[in-house]
Amino acid sequence: MSEPRLQSEPRGGVPEVIDTLDGFHEACDRLAAGSGSLAADAERASGYRYGHEDWLVQFKRTGSGIVLFDPIALNEVGVDWNEFNKVVGDATWIIHDSLQDLPGFTDLGMKVHALFDTEIAARLLGLKRFGLAAVTEHYLGITLAKEHSAADWSYRPLPRDWRNYAALDVELLIELEQHMRADLKKAGKSEWAEEEFDHALAQGTGPQPGHPVPWMRISHFTVLGHDRRGQAVAKALWEKRDELARADDIAPTLLLSDAAIIEAAQKKPHNTRQFRAIRSLNERVRIHMGNEQDKMFERYAPIQRSVRPNVWKETIQEALELKPRDWPEPPAPPREEQVNAPRSMKYWSVHHPDRFARLKKVRAVISQIAQDTNTPHDVLIKPQIIRNLCWRDDAADLDIPEFLCEQGARKWQIALIAESVRRVII
Repeated sequence: MSEPRLQSEPRGGVPEVIDTLDGFHEACDRLAAGSGSLAADAERASGYRYGHEDWLVQFKRTGSGIVLFDPIALNEVGVDWNEFNKVVGDATWIIHDSLQDLPGFTDLGMKVHALFDTEIAARLLGLKRFGLAAVTEHYLGITLAKEHSAADWSYRPLPRDWRNYAALDVELLIELEQHMRADLKKAGKSEWAEEEFDHALAQGTGPQPGHPVPWMRISHFTVLGHDRRGQAVAKALWEKRDELARADDIAPTLLLSDAAIIEAAQKKPHNTRQFRAIRSLNERVRIHMGNEQDKMFERYAPIQRSVRPNVWKETIQEALELKPRDWPEPPAPPREEQVNAPRSMKYWSVHHPDRFARLKKVRAVISQIAQDTNTPHDVLIKPQIIRNLCWRDDAADLDIPEFLCEQGARKWQIALIAESVRRVII
């Protein structure tokens, strides 16, 4: 095979960012004059700003060219996104990894009626690599110039290189949809794909569940074990960091790293000398990537410097003064029927050999079906669903299709594996 050719810019040139009502109306007119599916993507400022809102949204339609919207600026001037919804109508949205972008589109007020997810399609078709660049290379023989994926997309004005990057994300999606639909049909997987797209659309546009105990999402939180006093310190630092980050619209980890929180929770500094010995609590967070991102992070240095180390010292002291009755309580365990089976195969084999034997038989069946259909086994069915099934002592008595459905399996998955699984479990 020949080497993929590099596409460094969109064929129609690098578009400007639209941030005025007049520009918005003109762009909607162009999209209305286009036809077919709508290629879509979005950029956020994760790692820099507090929130996860979209700072740029990109669209392309045949006959319309590429449109770059600044949703923050447009909302400030009173844009009505229903105008956009009307011109797009019931067109299929082509998105790569739609669960990343659908919540943001929904928050803006955009209505997605139908979806084609090129990542889901790639996985269904058995591609070994399913990032956008890999998929465009596979189908179109084109590699994209991708250099700004971790940029601070809240920066204004957006440099030309960044606009180019954003435009390239939607430049080839329409062609990809055409090729991939043909391959899905050829493989007999069109209906499977539609079910997966509908499932992703419902997930991405529905209510987004938050973590029940958000402060426990601190990286490496589990190293604290059952140290409830240490957990009280971690919780207090997380809450203070979150309060300050929200007020200044900065990523919390740019004010205090998770590693610093964990170190403080483990060491529990009781005095100034012990506090100063923890360098991460006394120094500004610096991130060195060795590229242009360093300058982006430095833009937030004034906000970082405004938070003095004494804030963390006082927060730790207040947490250490709490009585045991005021320490955070561990969350209540989930109800029995909601508990997922263990992931450790060693635990299965040592403590539950009968269940492990059942799991191995079911896995072998799933593996064979995956091979026969050229479908990755984790796309065929989530491994956790199979573990949950085989963990049940009454697995042989269950209505397998009903169980799989309750666990979230789609109809095509159930039709493909349920009977084979039932035979080996009995």
